Amino acid sequence: MAAAATKFLSSLTPDLQKQATYTLTDAERENWHFVPKERNGLPFKQMNPSQRERALSLLRTGLSQRGMARTEAIMSMELVLKELEKGAARRDPTLYFVTIFGTPAADKSWGWRFEGHHLSFNFTIVDGKHVFFAPSFIGSNPAEVASGPRQGERVLKEEDDLGRAFVKSLDETQRKAAIFSATAPKDVITSNQKRVEPLSPEGVSHAKLKPAQREKLMELVKLYVGRWRTILADETMAEIKAAGFDKIAFAWAGGLERGAGNYYRIQGPTFLIEFDNTQNNANHIHSTFREFKGDFGHDLLKEHYAKAH
Repeated sequence: MAAAATKFLSSLTPDLQKQATYTLTDAERENWHFVPKERNGLPFKQMNPSQRERALSLLRTGLSQRGMARTEAIMSMELVLKELEKGAARRDPTLYFVTIFGTPAADKSWGWRFEGHHLSFNFTIVDGKHVFFAPSFIGSNPAEVASGPRQGERVLKEEDDLGRAFVKSLDETQRKAAIFSATAPKDVITSNQKRVEPLSPEGVSHAKLKPAQREKLMELVKLYVGRWRTILADETMAEIKAAGFDKIAFAWAGGLERGAGNYYRIQGPTFLIEFDNTQNNANHIHSTFREFKGDFGHDLLKEHYAKAH
């Protein structure tokens, strides 16, 4: 990551470098969002082809092949929205921003962000040893393309279908524990909060599931964690396991059939996953992965500053 970020920054003019960088302690680092709006940082729109490729190379240091495929598909979905909205200027696949916080180095603390409409990846590196990748957000509008050459495309098909299949696999007692509302919330509950706490009700716990259901729930967790590079995903799954699989719970709100607005969350002692598909007649997905202590590397970075200063 440090090498890729340095290579990206070295390709920029001094003015563009200044636009792309902030100090690690700047409040901008936690100023994240997922709506179509102007960001602070350097957008693809202002980069030449070589600079864009270096920006994507940086992104590949954090994401898996699956994560990159979803990211590129979501960026290109802006062209679908542009057509649907009769050329709206805010729908632009070059309005994705790269922002570097601090000075990239193999043994230092620094961070970086890749963000635009429906994508937000916030990486924090502490002392060159620990990499945090939350908060993170991936969304898709439309969730399923209704017409045109991309008709039927569903970028987040697995997240949608596996969540619904899991809740349908629950028996009556399990569903009573899992389903907390017949109506889904209008968006992910934690939105773009800088810090998150466990949500209530928790839902049905992993401990209350049958063996096959437990496997399906963990398959869903791995789908989200697998958006990131293998070494990061493996470390995160090891932390989730150490905290206790039996303490993971699944909760659902809304209808059980496609086309009905729905929401689900999976949370354990260390993490929270949210999925919501309610907007635009339940054809607009938002999904997040958060860590209670790891968002922006907050706790460990705080400890680092206490020791260093």
